[in-house]
Amino acid sequence: MTNEIDFTSLATYVRWSIALLGAFAGALWLALIVWTFRDMRARSRDLFAQLLAAMVSAILPIAGFVIYLILRPRETLSETYERSLEAEALLQEIEERPFCPGCNRPTRNNWHVCPQCQTILKKPCPNCNQMLELTWNVCAFCANPAPGRESRAALDGKPQVS
Repeated sequence: MTNEIDFTSLATYVRWSIALLGAFAGALWLALIVWTFRDMRARSRDLFAQLLAAMVSAILPIAGFVIYLILRPRETLSETYERSLEAEALLQEIEERPFCPGCNRPTRNNWHVCPQCQTILKKPCPNCNQMLELTWNVCAFCANPAPGRESRAALDGKPQVS
């Protein structure tokens, strides 16, 4: 009889299909655990949190993974580090940028006078003509006293270096 169904070969196909599905499910389960652990390791330095995330993913295979995705930290450690570097660079740029004491607008280091309010920003050294900050008592380039100020060496009675 050719129309007869061979139950032994059908049972074999079903067993093989179930075995393949089981192997796939097991591989997926292990992959979720490994991925969860690696992802948490990239987001936290806390070993306990890393192990806890992997355990939740292992105990509750799909639900644990979804719970982890909901509760995991938003940023990786490298993203947090990059963001802090950007913020630090912005703060440093703000701190280094000179401002006019008269109008509080940004100026440049080589400006002698503020173009907005005409406030004097720097004064020339009478000896070497380098531009000096207004607060300097001595020229940093030639060590002569700044115009209108006595040097500390002269006040202390020490001879000046020239």
